[in-house]
Amino acid sequence: MSTISQGQSIRPQVRTIDGLSIRYAESEPRDDHALLLSPWPESIYAYESTWNRLAEHMHLVAIDLPGFGQSQGRDSAMSPKSMGEFIVRAADAFGLKRPHVVGPDVGTAAALFAAAMSPGRFRSLAVGTGGTAVPLQLGDPLKEWVEAPSLDPYRKIDGRRIVAAAIGTLERYKLTDTAREDYLSSYEGERFADSMRYVRTYPEQLPMLAELLPTIQTPVLIFNGAKDPVVPPANAEFLHQRLPHSKLEIIDSGHFVWEDASDRYAALLTDWWAGT
Repeated sequence: MSTISQGQSIRPQVRTIDGLSIRYAESEPRDDHALLLSPWPESIYAYESTWNRLAEHMHLVAIDLPGFGQSQGRDSAMSPKSMGEFIVRAADAFGLKRPHVVGPDVGTAAALFAAAMSPGRFRSLAVGTGGTAVPLQLGDPLKEWVEAPSLDPYRKIDGRRIVAAAIGTLERYKLTDTAREDYLSSYEGERFADSMRYVRTYPEQLPMLAELLPTIQTPVLIFNGAKDPVVPPANAEFLHQRLPHSKLEIIDSGHFVWEDASDRYAALLTDWWAGT
């Protein structure tokens, strides 16, 4: 296992966007911009191992999406379509002119909705490891979370336990103490159960997104772990078959591509940005 200790490069700050307290981190100014969205059940610290390399090419703004990480949530924001609307507002709030968007995991569907609803607003998207296929093609525990009759049983479990189990599936990357504690504290108590509301809208919202995919003219890099048991590569292939301008990359990794395959992930992003 390798540890890349670059946590000092991510300096969390907080600002109000659309009436919500949103945690973010920002790199040094550059001419081109990239908006990085937090994966679930992690946070902006998911970019710890790639931050310095990505910052050599782009002005980075990483945000914890509403209801995820350490950002304030709101019931009306907890769906991919609503989150897509928020992403546009966040880009506006930071003054990002046609940024690239990096949206792993729960950011995938949200970023695609944003691109569909705001044509030309983003230079490109890099998405993947998020549920998108219709009919749903998800593995457990995500499938169980989406289909559970009620959230009540999950509210009785401290979210730290659920997150500990999730990040325990990391294959190669060793989290820094800062990142590990941030992930755990971000979803402690009932906070994890609250965040589950987002993915529980997939049965209703992913068919809506599927209809929009052929209309998205924004270039899209799609990535997925070849061995991802939670979000199988079929989701990435579903997108690739329907998006007019897309490139598909299947990576030798499990779910947490950005950490377990951080070198490959960073190289893919920087090459993609250079090419688009």
